[in-house]
Amino acid sequence: MSAIALCVTILLALVTAASAQQTTIRDGSGRITGTVTTDSNGTKTFRDSSGRTTGTATRDSNGTTTFRDAGGRTTGTATAPRRCIWRQPKSRC
Repeated sequence: MSAIALCVTILLALVTAASAQQTTIRDGSGRITGTVTTDSNGTKTFRDSSGRTTGTATRDSNGTTTFRDAGGRTTGTATAPRRCIWRQPKSRC
């Protein structure tokens, strides 16, 4: 899978609703290029069109998502901005 296709797959998986168990990834022509499956812990497993695992994405309690390749090696991380909770009379960020 090319680097661009992998990036698109990851981005699509990140915006997938948490309730979705499996998402099919298609190219511009509508051909299936892979799937993303979410387990009960929220770990997303990416598979190519042949069903081979290409990587995983796991989000920790701090909001950091860790991406791993098929061999389990960390390939990158992404951190979402913190959300502030505003309550009167106090606020916390």
